[in-house]
Amino acid sequence: MIMGLRRNVEWWYRQVPDLSKYFKVLIFDNRGSGRTEKPVMDYSIRLFADDTAGLMEAHDIKKAHILGVSMGGYIAQELTINYPERVRSLILGCTSAGGKRAVLMSPERLKKFTANEGLSPEQILQKDMDIYFSDKFVQENPERIKEFIEISLRYYQPPDAFMRQFNACLRHDTVNRLNQITVPTLIASGDDDPLIPPENSRILKEIIPHSELILFPGRRHCFFLEGAERFNRMAINFFKSA
Repeated sequence: MIMGLRRNVEWWYRQVPDLSKYFKVLIFDNRGSGRTEKPVMDYSIRLFADDTAGLMEAHDIKKAHILGVSMGGYIAQELTINYPERVRSLILGCTSAGGKRAVLMSPERLKKFTANEGLSPEQILQKDMDIYFSDKFVQENPERIKEFIEISLRYYQPPDAFMRQFNACLRHDTVNRLNQITVPTLIASGDDDPLIPPENSRILKEIIPHSELILFPGRRHCFFLEGAERFNRMAINFFKSA
């Protein structure tokens, strides 16, 4: 299971309890985030994929079902393209092919999302809550939001490491190579995701042969947390069938 930009293993808190009932689950912090080292160097999505393959090798995992969300979906694409023998099946959540086909967040959203100067990590999370969750969920689940903030503040990423990961994301481009993915592939997204709009998932479905697309109505970027029960059931059934 491969997590996204800035985040670490803590964000799988709604997935691991369910998926680990059926599978051996391996979660890890990407280079530059969480408890993993944060070397001062150029990062790339291919480098993160190489890291993932190296971790599998170290744990003697020859082949696995791969689940990647957001930047983790970028990494999962590169892993599947460059290490096809390692991948049994693939789930890509709230992610994109990047490159010339990328559908970006609106200029207004981007301006708000990047207006972080002088704000604490908790204030940034509060400001961006409407990017992660539906308004209804935020209003009706104050305890769940409190839990989400507390979990998100664990092992918080330093700004310089964030920028190295962010710059790697900007260079992500698998558009002309996605047709090399031949394993069973499931693509999923919230249909109201402002961070990586769902049009990106439709593009992945268009390019990846024999892939399946499932959209979660009214959900935003953290659709896999807000709709965890449905997402987990979907993932378990897909991996079992594959």
